[in-house]
Amino acid sequence: MEHAPTWLTYGFLYLTAAVLAVPIAKALGLGAIIGYLAAGIAIGPWGLGLVSNVQDILHFAEFGVVLMLFLVGLELQPSRLWALRRPIFGTGSAQVLGCAAVLFALGALAGLPWRVALVGALGLALSSTAIALKTLAERNLMRTQSGQAGFSILLFQDVAAIPILTLLPVLGAAAAGGAGHTPGELVLEVLKIIGVIAAIILGGRLLLRPVLRWIAKSNTPEIFTAAALLLVVGIAYLMVLVGLSMALGAFLAGVLLADSEYRRELEADIEPFKGLLLGLFFIAVGMSIDFGVILRSPGVMATVLVGFLAAKAIVIYALARFVGIPYQERPVFTLLLAQGGEFAFVVFQAAAGARVFPAETASLLIGAVALSMLISPLLLVLLDRVLLRRHAQLKTATPQAEEISEPQEAPIIIAGFGRYGQIVSRVLLAQGIPTTVLDHSVDMLEVARTFGYRVFYGDATRLDLLRIAGAEHARILVIAVDDAEQSVQIARLARAHFPHLQVVARARDITHWNKLRDLGVTLVQRELFESSLQSAHTVLELMGLPPAQATAITQRFRTHNIALADRMYPHHKDRAKFIAVAREGRNQLAEQMAKERQESAALSAAGAEYPGYGGADDAAQGDAPASIQNPDKNGL
Repeated sequence: MEHAPTWLTYGFLYLTAAVLAVPIAKALGLGAIIGYLAAGIAIGPWGLGLVSNVQDILHFAEFGVVLMLFLVGLELQPSRLWALRRPIFGTGSAQVLGCAAVLFALGALAGLPWRVALVGALGLALSSTAIALKTLAERNLMRTQSGQAGFSILLFQDVAAIPILTLLPVLGAAAAGGAGHTPGELVLEVLKIIGVIAAIILGGRLLLRPVLRWIAKSNTPEIFTAAALLLVVGIAYLMVLVGLSMALGAFLAGVLLADSEYRRELEADIEPFKGLLLGLFFIAVGMSIDFGVILRSPGVMATVLVGFLAAKAIVIYALARFVGIPYQERPVFTLLLAQGGEFAFVVFQAAAGARVFPAETASLLIGAVALSMLISPLLLVLLDRVLLRRHAQLKTATPQAEEISEPQEAPIIIAGFGRYGQIVSRVLLAQGIPTTVLDHSVDMLEVARTFGYRVFYGDATRLDLLRIAGAEHARILVIAVDDAEQSVQIARLARAHFPHLQVVARARDITHWNKLRDLGVTLVQRELFESSLQSAHTVLELMGLPPAQATAITQRFRTHNIALADRMYPHHKDRAKFIAVAREGRNQLAEQMAKERQESAALSAAGAEYPGYGGADDAAQGDAPASIQNPDKNGL
């Protein structure tokens, strides 16, 4: 009987272990990470012994961390990343240097050689990006102060791993009595690192978007998915060739594409791979725990584990107080960063290879790091149930609501249930026309339910939620969200993936209107335009004009303004031409209305001018109003 291929056997084992362990862990309230780690221990060398090549699997599974940081980068526009430069290099450097200094001092007091103490301290100072970011996302803490500080520290650690790894060959050569890198070689290494990072940044700016645009034109979804994976794999491969962090390169690529029109598509394509590979990474961490080292030196292992966790916790908690993190958030922040990290595996293995310390020491430290990653989620569960029971829902966190999960079939989808979307929805409801309404504000959902409206919780900028809302079968999409950028994102998704949908959108101002027109959305209403005309109509009546005359004037202005907006649209990227067309159109309207007033006055029995018309001719002589001088402002 033929044996099954190795990849098929291991694939079956990993999936079976995950499918069995994770639901059990979740049912016990322990979280998915504990389930993955337990599954790895169960099938690893110290469990059932079904898998032996743990290190190969761990190296492959680290790509899940790479994909995760690429997706994190996609959520960070370069401007936001620049705004985080101080916490990244300030708080981040304080955490790494502070923890390393305390751990080095403890190692020296324990009588370790300074090289062993130094490398051990630097490796143990790093934290698990995979566990920390996943936990922050699950707890909806990414946008809290502790979440932002934690992310900044983790990003700095990824950067700090580069000089740590560069330092190891120097220490190894010095320990062996040989010479380390010459100054020229060190300069060459630094220039190589700078060159690769510059190539990623420049290439991302100049090449990535045109290439993705060219691939997207093929209208082959699986090729776009392959291109997204190729992008991350290629950058990771390039970083490995020059000895840099794969995760750092993927993060930079994600940041460069954060403003791209393909951001949402990339997220949707890579998310499933990230989840599976992260799960495989945690399984590999569970398999990598060397219980042989623990059994041979249980006292030493316990001392190292408790010692480095306690030392890091003290430093990190003090840092949290210093930077002003709310006290409710400090315990979780401290525990997430106190554990060891996946980069420590690389550091300690490289240190053993460079003969900075023996392989036995590397196994001991790697075991301590793996155990810290195993017990940290357990400690979080204990923390929630004992110490943070009153603060399980942080005041700063947004209340949770169930996302739309069941497919909908209404012919109309309304994205946004604010003051604009409510009116549209009520008119359709009064006519008995079914709609699917999405809104991502929990507060708005509570208000809607109070008044008896059925509104689903969901962010319409997500392609998967639009599909569940029935966009593939619906006829009309009403974009009624308040935020202009979200509105443009939704329109872009709709035009790219559901071209059959008729899109009706609101525009906050002429700039927003032009962006929607660029996407092919023609049914766009400026949200204040009609109400402003109604106010103008009222003012004309108060000035003494008959209602019919006031109506005729406002209708004439409405027709002219809509036509003028259409004339201006082709020139909205040419500021000078845009303003020139606006001024020309306004002057034409003023001259036309002045002529009509003169004709009306000639026909009047008394020959008098209608009240309220004076001054219009003077207005025609002036410059364009502020809204035309600066087309980024509201109105025309």
